[in-house]
Amino acid sequence: MVRLSKDGTMTDVFQPKRQIEEAAALLREKLGVKGPSFEMALRRAKHRLPRRVYREGMVLARAEALSGHPKLARTIDQVRLEGAARVLRAHLAEHDPGEERKTWWLGVLGGLAFNILLLGTLVILFVVWRQSQ
Repeated sequence: MVRLSKDGTMTDVFQPKRQIEEAAALLREKLGVKGPSFEMALRRAKHRLPRRVYREGMVLARAEALSGHPKLARTIDQVRLEGAARVLRAHLAEHDPGEERKTWWLGVLGGLAFNILLLGTLVILFVVWRQSQ
């Protein structure tokens, strides 16, 4: 958003709410987490995000709390907030929910296959042991 100053030049107006809303939409789309606030949605996604990305997301969550108050909104560090939003967007942009589901199912099937092989081995060892007695 651009605003005209008193001398007629255009200046950028900092909009933390827009960046927070974009990040919340990405969390909803990519991870399927929702919440009444960005902070709650981020907390629900905490264990699915790398620690560094979660910390950057918490920068956005703190800015969300400050942005509701006109005087406190001026204390938000624009550069830090933009960097945090960039890190979160970059991580979520490369996140593929389909790949995550496929990886989860492969892990489940791998664990199941290992358990079946272990059970088969134990049954064979038990039969061999009983035959030798």
